[in-house]
Amino acid sequence: MNLELLESFGQNYPEEADGTLDSISLAITCAFNRRGTLLAVGCNDGRIVIWDFLTRGIAKIVNAHVHPVCSVSWSRDGYKLLSASTDNNVTIWDVLTSDCEQRYRFPSPVLKVQFHPRDNSRFLVCPMKHAPVLVCRDGGHSVVPVDDDSDLNIVASFDRRGEHIYTGNAKGKVTVLKTKELELVASFRVTTGTSNTTAIKSIEFARRGNTFLVNTADRIIRVYEGGEVLACGKDGEPEPIQKLQDLVNRTPWKKCCFSGDGEYIVAGSARQHALYIWEKQVGNLVKILHGTRGELLLDVVWHPVRPIIASVSSGVVSVWAQNQVENWSAFAPDFKELDENVEYDEHESEFDIEDDDKSVEEKEGPEEEDEEVDVTTVDAIAAFCSSDEEDDNDNSLLYLPITPEVDDPEEVGWGPPQEQPPQEEAVETKKRSHSSHQDGAPSPKKRKVKTYDIHLQDAPADEIHPLLCAKGSEGKAKKKAGRPKTHGKVGSGKSKGTRGAAALADITSGRVKDLPDRTGSGTDGKSDVLTTADSMGSQSEGVLVSDTVAVEQ
Repeated sequence: MNLELLESFGQNYPEEADGTLDSISLAITCAFNRRGTLLAVGCNDGRIVIWDFLTRGIAKIVNAHVHPVCSVSWSRDGYKLLSASTDNNVTIWDVLTSDCEQRYRFPSPVLKVQFHPRDNSRFLVCPMKHAPVLVCRDGGHSVVPVDDDSDLNIVASFDRRGEHIYTGNAKGKVTVLKTKELELVASFRVTTGTSNTTAIKSIEFARRGNTFLVNTADRIIRVYEGGEVLACGKDGEPEPIQKLQDLVNRTPWKKCCFSGDGEYIVAGSARQHALYIWEKQVGNLVKILHGTRGELLLDVVWHPVRPIIASVSSGVVSVWAQNQVENWSAFAPDFKELDENVEYDEHESEFDIEDDDKSVEEKEGPEEEDEEVDVTTVDAIAAFCSSDEEDDNDNSLLYLPITPEVDDPEEVGWGPPQEQPPQEEAVETKKRSHSSHQDGAPSPKKRKVKTYDIHLQDAPADEIHPLLCAKGSEGKAKKKAGRPKTHGKVGSGKSKGTRGAAALADITSGRVKDLPDRTGSGTDGKSDVLTTADSMGSQSEGVLVSDTVAVEQ
């Protein structure tokens, strides 16, 4: 779609639901690439589904992990994908080939991973109850220094250019460190108006401008200016430019993020499937988007260049967009519509603007010379050239090639295939195998995946990931109050099956039993239950080959 033709003076935020992206797995987290053409969705069975967001179709499915995927992140050029699973593994994938390039094993659960915005060789990992870790692709790592060693509930994020790392702890302390030297350059404390402090839940940066938001446990979203924070230095007291909250319901926020142009802020409620949209400059609430009642929100992302929001709730990705109104002009403004045929009266001088009999004079000059038209140079799209896109990369991966699935492929040749006797067919097959062995052409083998063990001092190895520690009693109580159970395609937009929070809690809580295969008893070859993995099993190049498990009924 041509971005220059989009209406730029209207409301630049979504207003209504625009369908869902359904798959056979429960979605947990999602992330757009830099151009917004591809959407990576991490699922509960360890798979990563990459959607072509223009056609709303599945472009690729990567069998990444055997446990639920809890975080995904795109590289700047879009060719690499970083994923983290509840089995404490962090993996880098080649998007085109679906091959696993590097794998990193951590001693404790991983809550978040993020590629460096400008350097694909480094990424940031936030382990559970441990200081953030800056990891290089060659296996080297550096622990980000924290201000208070006693408080290890730390969140971290790169700024929009990756020059600094911002961290926040449970005591409301926000620190800013240089990425290269890991040197502290600024810090401040978020207070609730009195001497009391509040825990930092997340830090998010805008793609344009120099602003960032801090989601805190006191249910207030504070927006800060990055330049002011750096100017205040260590133990400074910068004032937030906006404080956003739900004054009526006092809603806690699950996930917050900026719009693509940085003018709006969306926050997802932690109580229900509801999205609140504020205007950043004024701070007023402009829209509330309500999803299905009874569902809990897991993740929210805003499209990088268009007014579209993708939210994950109960295993389904919901898309929110504007109501597109067609604006067609059938005639020119000076045309007059006629009800019947009317004889046209030509004016005397209507077509006498130029003399047709006048001889054409040959003009010679620089204005009459032939000009070469450049049809090969591609101009940069203005919508992409923001403050974060000053060095536009033309080699970014925008789309994935898709092989069409043919149900009944045509046979080679014009006539029907000639059937051979079983004996002759067996002899011919034996000759082919014998000739292939004589040729000595070995079958192509995938290269071995490099696995790095990241050793962290005082890392809590006995901790359980938050996605896996759902209480059984709560899951059963919520399951009774949810939607009725249905069989067939999981997450289908047509079915009204159980897609509440209890389904995800049961999937990740461990109340499972073995199944012979993944397909179950569905008639269309898709699983009729919500599947996850029981153990690591045998895993080769990121391909899931272990036995699958299903929810115990």
